[in-house]
Amino acid sequence: MDKFIFYFIQKTLGVLLIIIAVFTFSCNRLNKVKNEREAEAAKKQAEVTRTKNLLKNIQGVHFTEVRRAFDNGLSFSPVGYQLIPEWRISFPSVDSVTIYSPKKQRFLNAPVVFDHDSIFNVAWAWLKLKYIKKDSMQFMVLHVDGRVIIEEKTHVFMTFYTNDYIKNVLHSDTNKLWRPNRMDTAYIKTRALQANTILDSAFAGTEPPVLKAKSPLISVKKEITPPDDVNGGQLYDNYLSPTYDLVIHHAYTDFSYSYTAFVDQNGVITFRKSQIPLSAEFVESWTAAMKGITNGYLKLYLKVAPAKTLGIPHNSIIFLNVVGYKNK
Repeated sequence: MDKFIFYFIQKTLGVLLIIIAVFTFSCNRLNKVKNEREAEAAKKQAEVTRTKNLLKNIQGVHFTEVRRAFDNGLSFSPVGYQLIPEWRISFPSVDSVTIYSPKKQRFLNAPVVFDHDSIFNVAWAWLKLKYIKKDSMQFMVLHVDGRVIIEEKTHVFMTFYTNDYIKNVLHSDTNKLWRPNRMDTAYIKTRALQANTILDSAFAGTEPPVLKAKSPLISVKKEITPPDDVNGGQLYDNYLSPTYDLVIHHAYTDFSYSYTAFVDQNGVITFRKSQIPLSAEFVESWTAAMKGITNGYLKLYLKVAPAKTLGIPHNSIIFLNVVGYKNK
């Protein structure tokens, strides 16, 4: 009996010790998590305070964006997209920003929302402050989804100078500073040479190809994305994806095709591929028809000027919606 009581007490004490150990571990873990959260909150607040103090130093100073570039220093992407500086801003207080809207052609006031690590929302963009100096500052543009930063392979940087520095030190103006620099020009020359040599290296020109009818048997309309498009289109689509609606009258038969084509540096159109996925049984016949339309009607009825970037002509891709009417 005594042995049984001793065994029971020993086992009960063991269980109690385990419970106490688990409880102590849980408490320590909760305290650790609490301390980490408090430390993170304190760090975030310190960063917010630091950023606000930096903004206090430039409060009321007017800045103009002079350069927008990728992290390789270029303002052009391999596909031909051009980054264009356009912001003019000032901070009337540390919690608000006045920013010029090119669309509305006036200055708008918006709140500044601070976050961690020198990150804050200015008007319609999430930015990370890289530096603020006496006469300049720089931001990195962030892609944020649901307050979560989406890390991207390529970053965009916005560099600003004070208006006073531009006028009185550089003795320049925004029109001059906004021009692509020597690096951009050298890059586009290299890309144009590559695109004109290798067909699949074609890239979009900031001046897209111009298609003009030289026969009354064809009509040409270029699709234009309006400035305030409600369907998700962007203004840069007008040159990244130049789309043309062509109507051919008195064609050999009625037809309707959507496809892409190359326009080389001399303005010569070459069929590329269908925009519509084709079943195996239609690939050969439809491709032959689209090539025939391109090499026949389009080359005969159209006068084509090639795409240009920085005034340099180069091979590019156009999107075509071609409709033919036999009796119209």
